[in-house]
Amino acid sequence: MAKAAIAAGADGLMVEVHNNPEKALCDGPQSLRPEKYENLLKQISQIATVVGKKM
Repeated sequence: MAKAAIAAGADGLMVEVHNNPEKALCDGPQSLRPEKYENLLKQISQIATVVGKKM
């Protein structure tokens, strides 16, 4: 969804990140681990460049 949002022209995203989603007090199932988040940022940055956005 985040990649599609950037491709569609979104100016911002809200992404839940947690070191241990299984033990998070809330939103654990939708949280990304930090390493997955870093990977997502790289992909989003590439998409943003293509659609003329800066990060």
